[in-house]
Order: sequence, then C-alpha cells, then structure tokens
Amino acid sequence: MDAASTDQPHDGARPRVRKTPEERRAEVAAAAREIAREQGLDTLTLRAVAAHMGVAPGLVAHYIPSMDDLVAEAFGSLVAEELSDVVAVIARVDAPRERLARLLDTLLDGSRVDITQVWVQGWAMGARNEALAARVRTEMDDWQAAIAAEIRRGIDRGEFAPGDAATTAGHLLAMIDGLNAHSLVRWTAVPHPARLLDLLL
Repeated sequence: MDAASTDQPHDGARPRVRKTPEERRAEVAAAAREIAREQGLDTLTLRAVAAHMGVAPGLVAHYIPSMDDLVAEAFGSLVAEELSDVVAVIARVDAPRERLARLLDTLLDGSRVDITQVWVQGWAMGARNEALAARVRTEMDDWQAAIAAEIRRGIDRGEFAPGDAATTAGHLLAMIDGLNAHSLVRWTAVPHPARLLDLLL
C-alpha cells in the first residue's frame, strides 16, 4: 500500500488518509512560513513547527533536510513573495521616477514590520547558519537586480542621468533596509521618497 493510501480504522471512525511526502513537506514549509512571519525567524524550531502542525517533532524531522535549511527556505519564501508584491504594485504606473517613488512608498509605509523583522533576523542569524546566509545573499541580489532594472529603464528614457544602475540600486536598497531597520525601534522619521530619489538619481 503506498503513502497516499487510506488507513482502515478499527473503531468505526472515518478512514484517515495518509498524506504523501510532498504534501507533508508542503505543510511543514507552510507552518514554518507562518511562524516566521507571525513570531519571528528566531522562534522557528523543530518543536515550534511540530506544535503548529499538531504532530510529533519526529515527523517534522523526517521531512526536512535540516532546521538550517528549513529556516533558510522560510526566509526566502517570505521575502521573495514581498518582492513579487512590490513589483506588481509599481507595474501599475509607467513613468520611471513614479515607479521608484511608489516602490519607496510601499516599502517605507510601516505596513511591513513583520517582513522587516524577518530581514533583520536573517542578516543576524545568517552569521551562524550558512544555508540562511546563502539564501539572504540570493534574495538581496534579486532585490538589487529588480531595482537596477527600474533605474536602467529611467536612464534609457532619459529621465535619469547615465550611471551605474547596479551600484545606485545597491545604495537605494541599503537606504531602504536601514530605514526599515530603524523603524523597528522607532528611531527616526522616514524621509519623503522624492528626497531619497533626489539624493541618488
């Protein structure tokens, strides 16, 4: 009988359907994402995932390569989803400067504190978790590439002065990350997006 077969109950209860390994891994990944988003990446443990799913820790351990890999995957999934959301938001307008202004508005409006916390913890925890560090680097590369593409678009249209789009994107991303990290402790007011763009473009 395969992994997806139905167990026959002995007490007249409804049959319990076994889940495939793929279904179980998807459940584990989803639970890890929810914990990371709601409670922070640093609370993501084998026991926490098992408790969230209502199963034994051993079952969770059976379906993951390691906790380091699960933490890395939860981080990557959450921040990649954020990038996809932001790209969809800025795609609604056409002018390059307006697109970047909308990107800044979206990222700095204070509504993404949960993801900011995931980023900050990813940087810190990545110092001891190489799988996470590698995923953080990959996601940062993707963010920089997306912003650089917007800057190149503005250069091509003559709206921005010619320059190194990748470097400028890196500077802009560093400003976004820094301001969002500061917001976790309510350190300073966020500059108007137009002011940030004037500093770089």
